Amino acid sequence: MAIVKVIEVIATSEISIDDAIRSAVKEVSKTVRNIDSVYVKDIKAHVKDGEVSTFGCICQLSFRVDTV
Repeated sequence: MAIVKVIEVIATSEISIDDAIRSAVKEVSKTVRNIDSVYVKDIKAHVKDGEVSTFGCICQLSFRVDTV
């Protein structure tokens, strides 16, 4: 039986939402193995001086837990 764990992370980017999501996966994959999927729970953008300055998203990453 496979066990799947879900963790939630917040990622930001000055480039795009896509870049923020990819950054979240890249950073988490440094310490977590077996990542299967990413669910984007929420998206937002910060505005400064009438322009979008950064993009942010809350991501839930699912990964399979190793069994013995």
